[in-house]
Amino acid sequence: MSASRPRLPLAVCAAVLAVGCSTTVAGTPVASPPGFDEPSRSPVDADDVLLDQSRMRAITGGGDDLTIIPSMDGKSPVDVDVLADRVPPQCAWLFAETQTFGRRLEDFHKTTYQNPPEGALISQGAGAYRDVAAAREAFDGLVGRVDACGSSTAGYVGEWTANVDAIRTRTSSECGRDYRLKSVVLVEVTFCAYPQSVPDIVMTNILERIPG
Repeated sequence: MSASRPRLPLAVCAAVLAVGCSTTVAGTPVASPPGFDEPSRSPVDADDVLLDQSRMRAITGGGDDLTIIPSMDGKSPVDVDVLADRVPPQCAWLFAETQTFGRRLEDFHKTTYQNPPEGALISQGAGAYRDVAAAREAFDGLVGRVDACGSSTAGYVGEWTANVDAIRTRTSSECGRDYRLKSVVLVEVTFCAYPQSVPDIVMTNILERIPG
């Protein structure tokens, strides 16, 4: 992501990490429906899974320049309808976290960081489920969505691979998404303008914090 590209408002920029912050779009994220904040029945707390800011600064090498986007640190999945409505239906999940993580989600936390001098963004997210079966259902559903979008001519996913517990997408705009399933947790790491080693290390460190 070069400095010469027009920037999205921070409220929606994180949602388009997978396709690049290259188009200015007006709009406001829409939170998930009421009811999600009921007491979690997951044995894993999503808050405990994510890395703290000092660890993220160390991994990215961003130091004090790496800061949390205030509007992009939340405990409920967010759907950016203004973007989801503009892409083919099979790709809407890219901008709808309720689709990405599914309806059986029990606990959630996602934090997006920016490094303005480098024009870089990176986020870490964790969805926790009641049991392994529910987590597997969410992961398998996501594989189907990635396949449907990636197999279309839309081009939003770019190159992608999936196996029994991992999904990886990469676009030509130096952006990507990684998903990993471990126990009752589905982890998401998205990024733009970072070398491959950075999201890999972030993901590895998050997975080490998940029991099981």
